[in-house]
Amino acid sequence: MSNLQIGLAIAGGLILAGIVAHSTWSARRNQPKRATQETPLDAEAAKAAEGSRTDLLAERQEPRFEGDSFGDADLASLSTMMAIEKKPSLDALIDVITPVMVDALVSGEAALAAMPATRRAGSKPFGVEGLNAANHEWELPAAGQRYTAFQCGVQLANRVGPLSQIEYSEFVMKAQDFADAMGGEPEFPEMLDEVARARELDQFASAHDAQLSFTLRAINTAWSPGYVQQSAARLGFVAGGIPGRMVLPASIAGSAPLLGLAFDAQAAMAEDPEQTALREITLSLDVPQVARSEQPFARMCESALSLARSMDGAITDDNGKLIRAEAMDLIASELEQLYGTLDERDLSAGSVLARRLFS
Repeated sequence: MSNLQIGLAIAGGLILAGIVAHSTWSARRNQPKRATQETPLDAEAAKAAEGSRTDLLAERQEPRFEGDSFGDADLASLSTMMAIEKKPSLDALIDVITPVMVDALVSGEAALAAMPATRRAGSKPFGVEGLNAANHEWELPAAGQRYTAFQCGVQLANRVGPLSQIEYSEFVMKAQDFADAMGGEPEFPEMLDEVARARELDQFASAHDAQLSFTLRAINTAWSPGYVQQSAARLGFVAGGIPGRMVLPASIAGSAPLLGLAFDAQAAMAEDPEQTALREITLSLDVPQVARSEQPFARMCESALSLARSMDGAITDDNGKLIRAEAMDLIASELEQLYGTLDERDLSAGSVLARRLFS
């Protein structure tokens, strides 16, 4: 073999090696960022924080009157569950309330047995409360208690819309059945008046509802689900109830999460999530659900900016337009006006009534 042939063979080998190296580099460069291995101390601290946040979340329940079917054998456990959930009381501001007068004391067991199988009238929560003979307070019926009167209620409006005449009629049937079982007599308000009140409340709620979101988009390298979860966990986010969702817990027990963080659920459920590439995640804030004192929008901006820095991302709106600091300041100013209006209507953000109405 001549020197020329040897030289060409060496050159060809070098070129081939360069191509392979470049391909390997490109492949690694295009791989999504993965979660880093934590040190034992970091893992232990994260586990402790996770346990604390999980305990806090376990205490929190959404405010609603809805319940599942039950039988006589489950009355005691149902009573205990209701006491733990501490569901909100009926309120004339957002509920139709029908008094049910009874001639004699009624046991909590009898009241629970007479409850309808579902706690809804159409799309609206339906509830029953009893006037406790011992403390003279309205409460959800509980085993071992006795009641001198009852009241049934149905919510006037929620995010599905206002109470309709059909839903009101269903409420009347459920309340009448309960009253008959208690040997009581219900007093129903005029349907047309309540439906008109429902429409007015729905118009107010629709005009003062706010659900905000920021989209964080990868600038260069995509992210794996594990990398997203690890980055968000450093800011206090914990796993949500469905794949691809995390939440930032509130500081007050029983409150809704401050923020939500969502990414592709299919990526979260993939056989090898770390090989799945994500190029965007969404931060969200349900304004009426979170107390003003928690400063949720400020926390949302801080979280978005922190994630953008650590993950090499850009903060945009739904249309991909960059969101700058001045835009965040404008939103914050508008939210202050919204909070004030809700306060004036006795529907302060994060309150029981606001959480029920805006749900």
